[in-house]
Amino acid sequence: MFIRLSKDQQEMILADIQRFFYNQRDEDISEFEAERLLDFIKEHIAPYIYNAALSDAKYVVERQYASIEEELEALEQPIKIK
Repeated sequence: MFIRLSKDQQEMILADIQRFFYNQRDEDISEFEAERLLDFIKEHIAPYIYNAALSDAKYVVERQYASIEEELEALEQPIKIK
């Protein structure tokens, strides 16, 4: 899966990864090691998160569509049959 990050975003993520390892594991990792981890996450984990986000978005859109459909049906005028 190809994920495009801006240079600023990538730098922030790498710093977060390095900070995590330092705070949680008392380990200093290099920027190179953080990049390898980020590459692994983007390739193997991100697709699951992306698909879950799409599923959530689909659910929201379907709910909104159903609501709009109900509102439109409520606007229909009754037709009197003689």
